[in-house]
Amino acid sequence: MKLSARNVLKGKVKSIATGMVNTEIVIELPGGTEITSIITKTSAESMNLKVGSEVCAALKASNVMIATD
Repeated sequence: MKLSARNVLKGKVKSIATGMVNTEIVIELPGGTEITSIITKTSAESMNLKVGSEVCAALKASNVMIATD
């Protein structure tokens, strides 16, 4: 698989919260840092994601969102 994204982070799925349309995936990176991704429910199902699955998160600077509590 080739990606144009230069920032690819490998980790494991820590938790999955499935909604009506979207699914929230929490990925734990080496060292314990967590990142969260929102993908469609259909995409999560087609990728057969489960807690413990090894995944890669691809980040593009033009598509990074930042939030505060």
